Amino acid sequence: MAPTAIRAKLLKAHIIASDETTTRTNGFMQWQWVFLSSDAVLHKIASRRVRCVAEDVLRRHRTDVSASDRYSGQEELRREHQVCLAHVLSDVQYAIDSANTVFAPHIRDHLRCATKVGPRRDQLKDSTLAAYAAKADIMLDRLVTRPVAHPAGRALLKQIKAWRGKFFVILTNCDVPVTSNISEREIRPSVVFRKVSNGLGSDWGAQIHTGYHSVTGTARLSGQSALSAICDLVDGRFAVA
Repeated sequence: MAPTAIRAKLLKAHIIASDETTTRTNGFMQWQWVFLSSDAVLHKIASRRVRCVAEDVLRRHRTDVSASDRYSGQEELRREHQVCLAHVLSDVQYAIDSANTVFAPHIRDHLRCATKVGPRRDQLKDSTLAAYAAKADIMLDRLVTRPVAHPAGRALLKQIKAWRGKFFVILTNCDVPVTSNISEREIRPSVVFRKVSNGLGSDWGAQIHTGYHSVTGTARLSGQSALSAICDLVDGRFAVA
């Protein structure tokens, strides 16, 4: 079956990005997950947003790097974990809007520097990237040791410390995405579908929905159109490149 072949291809990847969003099946709220690499896209609908869903998909496979938001259920499933810096910067901005004018602005400026390096990574030498990574770690260490008095600043500091080792994987691996935009783009059509249709009417429909997006998403990565991929699937000729 196509999902089995797609999962097998996914598990060969060194970097796996993921995201999840709410959906509705039979009138009940459930969770739609997406896992993707440079060669495969796999969607799955589960009743809960729990760690075991990701573990079931990955089947104890520990890839080199994961890229996702900061949902704790996806933590420590891979050797390294890059959190979405766009999500972090959103929390930083919340602290700034809450009148934390000392700690949060410094964190914002520091993380923005890392995101600006992202698009230029393929133009930089490994030694230059290593220097950037070392400098970023040293500066963050200095920032998190400063006393923070503002409540919003303390809450932000707690978050930064909790995810301390997951901000700058992008500076050591050029293939790691800076944000989770690729995952969000992949799952966005399902979000639109849920808002327009109010969800899926059956478990069978949920399987068709995730199967369709897994097949067409994987095909798109190799330059194949959705129509062509579905025709190949119906004819029994669909294959994961």
